[in-house]
Amino acid sequence: MSGWFMYFLVLYFLVALCLILTLLLIILLYIVIWYRHSLKEVLDTPGVMSLIKDTKAAQEVQALKEFFAMLTNDSARACYGPKHVEVAHERLAIQTLLMTDTLFRNTDIVSRRKYVNLVESVKKYGGTVHIFSSMHVSGDQLAQLTGIAAILRFPLPDLEDIEM
Repeated sequence: MSGWFMYFLVLYFLVALCLILTLLLIILLYIVIWYRHSLKEVLDTPGVMSLIKDTKAAQEVQALKEFFAMLTNDSARACYGPKHVEVAHERLAIQTLLMTDTLFRNTDIVSRRKYVNLVESVKKYGGTVHIFSSMHVSGDQLAQLTGIAAILRFPLPDLEDIEM
């Protein structure tokens, strides 16, 4: 092969490599500038959810969606706040318990023991428990609702009369 042909071949290869690196840089910058709330939009995409459906984060997102749907459609079967969840637990009504890791791993020993006992008791009576990471968007959403919520097995309409 002639020297000129090799020169152009190497030059062509370097230009192609630069274009690929530029595209990768653009993609990486796009990912880096995403905000945390954008993650919620990504997780709401059906294609993404089907890829990660077996992960803990996907199960938490699904549980939170179910909670909000229940709160909207049948509010007597959903509750949030420590007092409401405690009363629902006393009546063995909790089907699914949602709690932030901030509450579950509380630095106050008395509070931590209370929440750990609640989790164990809900599991003992056949309920499902989801501990949400405060670093995840779904954990942020739950934290805005006091950090604890529950989907109930049966309606408790009088729960709304109890003050938080």
